[in-house]
Parts: sequence; C-alpha cells; structure tokens
Amino acid sequence: MALTWRAGALAALGALFVGLVLPSWAGIAAVAAAVAAGIVLDLALAGPVGTLEFARGGDTSVRLGATARVQLVVTNPAGRRVRALIRDAWPPSAGLRAAPGAGGRRNRLADPTLVQPRHAVTIPAGERRRIESVLVPTRRGDRHAEHVSVRSFGPLGLAARQRTVRSPWRLRVLPPFASRRHLPSRLARLRELDGRTSLLVRGQGTEFDSLRDYAAGDDVRSIDWRATARRHVGDHYDVVVRTWRPERDRSILIVLDTGRTAAGRIGTEDLGTDGVRLDAALDATLLLTALALRAGDRVDLLAYDRRVRAAVTRTSAGQTLAQVTEAMAVLEPELVELDARGLVTTVLKRAGHRALVVLLTSLDSAPMTEGLLPVIGALTARHEVVVASVADPRVEQMARGRGTATAVYEAASAERARAERRHVAGLLAKHRVTVVDQPPDLIAPALADAYLALKAAGRL
Repeated sequence: MALTWRAGALAALGALFVGLVLPSWAGIAAVAAAVAAGIVLDLALAGPVGTLEFARGGDTSVRLGATARVQLVVTNPAGRRVRALIRDAWPPSAGLRAAPGAGGRRNRLADPTLVQPRHAVTIPAGERRRIESVLVPTRRGDRHAEHVSVRSFGPLGLAARQRTVRSPWRLRVLPPFASRRHLPSRLARLRELDGRTSLLVRGQGTEFDSLRDYAAGDDVRSIDWRATARRHVGDHYDVVVRTWRPERDRSILIVLDTGRTAAGRIGTEDLGTDGVRLDAALDATLLLTALALRAGDRVDLLAYDRRVRAAVTRTSAGQTLAQVTEAMAVLEPELVELDARGLVTTVLKRAGHRALVVLLTSLDSAPMTEGLLPVIGALTARHEVVVASVADPRVEQMARGRGTATAVYEAASAERARAERRHVAGLLAKHRVTVVDQPPDLIAPALADAYLALKAAGRL
C-alpha cells in the first residue's frame, strides 16, 4: 500500500478544520476516522496489480550514440479497470529519454533530457496497453532492465496498491564504428589492387591474372618470354607481360590487448564517452574487418590479457563483421599486465598457417621491452605481424608547449615519451614488424592503409 499526497493534504485540512471549528478530541477522532475510511475505500476500489501481466519487445542491440526503442506491454486480465503509474527502470548509462506522452521527473543534476520514467496509464478490464522507452546509451556493453514497479490508484486518489515485478530485457550497445567514413576511399584503392584496374604486382602473395601487351613503364621482370616467343610475325615480336592480383582468402587474425594499458585515457569524443585506448582500438578493428572481408580475406578476432576474453573464429564471411561487433561490445579493459608469452602461444595455436597477425596494443616502453619484445620473434618467424598502437594526442599537444616553466617541463616529458615510443618501434622493425602509431582519430585509416600496403607488396 502507498499513500498519495492527496491523503496527506486531506489529513492536513481536517486538522485545520478541527483546530478552528471543533477544537476537541472528538473532532480529531472523527476527522481521522473519515480519512482512514476514505483510504480503505480507495484501496478496496483500486484495480488489482497482482494479476497484471508484462511482456517486452523491441530493439535488442544498438550502436553507441544511436536510438533504441523498447516496448513494455501491460495486460489486465482482471475484471476491473486499473488506473496506474508504471515505472520502467533502466540504469543511467542506458540514456533513457522522455518518449511522447510519457511522464517522468527530469534528472537536472545530470542530463536534463534524462528522465526517471513514470507512465500514467489506464487499462480497462481485459485490455492491454503498450509503453515505449526511448534509449540513447552512453556506454558500450549490456544494459539491463530487470524490474517494473506498478502503483494502482483508487478513484479518490488517496491511496494505491503497489507491486514490483520482474520483467527482464537486455539491450546490447555495440561500438559506434565512427571510422566507417573512411571505408569508401579504402575500397576504391582495394579495387585497384583487386584487378578491376590492372596493376603489375609481384611477390609471394600474388596470383596470376592475365596477359597483355607491354606498355612503357611496365616492370621488365613481369615479361612472359614464352608468350612473347609465340607472338612473333617475321622478325617482329610483340612483348607480353603478366599482370598479377593480390591473393584472396588470406587469413587475418586481429588481436586486442585488453590489459591495463588498454584503459589509458586518450581524450577522444566520437569513439565513446569512456575515451580509453580500447575504444579507438575497437573502431580500428571494425574498419580493418570490413575492408578485409571486402577483399575476400578471412578475419578472426582474439581479445587477450591473461586469458582469452573474446574470440571469433571460422565464421562465414557474411556473419563475420556482425559477430566481431557483438564480441567486442562487452569488452572492458582489465587492470592486469598483458601476459605476452601466453598471448604468443595462443596466437600460434589458433593460426596454424601463415597469416597476418594484427596486434592492437600499447607502445609503452616498459610493457614492450619486458613483455612482448623478447617473444615477438616466435610470432614473426611464422606470420606477418603488424603492431598498431593508439597514441595520446595530449602528448603531442604537450610537446608543443612553451611559455611557462610548467609548459616547458611538460614538453620535455612529452618529448621523452615520444622518443621511447620511437625506440620501441625501431626494435619491432628489426624483427620485421610493421608498426602503426597514430592518434585515435587516425589509427583506423592508418591501419587500413598498412593492410593495403602489405597486400600491394605481396606480403600477405
């Protein structure tokens, strides 16, 4: 049972009447009895809440920053009308917005568009009503609605029956894929490599495409001497060259470091509100996955710190991007040091044949020199390896600082950090590792460019 403000107001007016007109204990008792009788009558006439039935429907997944809609259907199988206030509770990170016709108290301390939802509905006997929640999530991962609270009022509005029921729903918030805008330009470059615009490409990772006449500027190493010998008229020979195209169906294993360095804040706005290094790595993974799938390559995913956090393997090409997105949605950085030896062992077990291994991690000096560098040779001996790292744009900004003693000190610290990253990149290059080190807004297209460059050079 719950009393309303009307019951309190009625009691206050009764007390005022007794004080002014009937200042006696008998008057007080009469007013109290009248208020109590009204409350009991109101409760008796209020619609039942115990028989209400709840069902949910709507979106089960949404991109971070996009809008999702979830419906709550309330059915009244009883023989009396229910006039109720229904509260469908979601966590703050679900970003609940006010839907048309919905009531609620706005959260003025946070986002004024956020509400604590309270829907006033009247459900006649044997009918149902649909309540819609509009959500604009502010964090990746799973957002759950577990309970619904119902308050059924009597005709006088003095008291209400109240009940909280379990009605679960899960909304998975996917990474935003902000780098999608770079995909058309990279696909155009891919089409050039794919044979639609013939280019001469040589290397171990290429396939023969066709023969054509020699043109000025062609690589003489691509001349097909046997075909040229067959195309002679008298003393004249038509020189023929072979055209090559990058191989399809190559294996790419994208490895996400979810250790403590992935939790470093990098100050980005369009990749998620957390602004951590992992968010930019996820965005780069999505662009590379979409590009590689269009190139006809196979893409697998592995998220690792001290154990496997997520894995996507051996999926059909049409489902790979969706499964990679789903798997990455729930990833969060773990405050543990990356087990580099365990990572290399796991990669070698999962990638049996030669593949392109793309490791998204940090180039911080200590974790690299003590962890990955001593064991990277076992990986490069069998696979082509790319190490991609998200640089903090704040470091670049600090390196340009001058004017005050504090700014000069920060600039010196930033320059030292950049020198250490360059040193680590140089050590990786000695192991034949391709290094991509860019700020969050450039890491995704830079990684895609590195993939295309390796493909053009025939190193896949």
